[in-house]
Amino acid sequence: MNLHAVIWEEEGVYVVKEVFTGVTTQGETIEEALENLREAVELYLEEFPELKEELGKIKFVGDFNVEIAKALG
Repeated sequence: MNLHAVIWEEEGVYVVKEVFTGVTTQGETIEEALENLREAVELYLEEFPELKEELGKIKFVGDFNVEIAKALG
């Protein structure tokens, strides 16, 4: 199963969030953050096995960045 995640740096650590489950972890390196995410999602899906089946049905189409305009005033 392929998961899709967003990763960013925050206060000296890398934070990674899996898009479909919302599971979020962190690590001192990108690799550590991703490994922590793999483990956390596995544990999450053990708790919610029905979700694992649903995730397998999702057809990932792509990703893109959306720029939000700053509020006026």
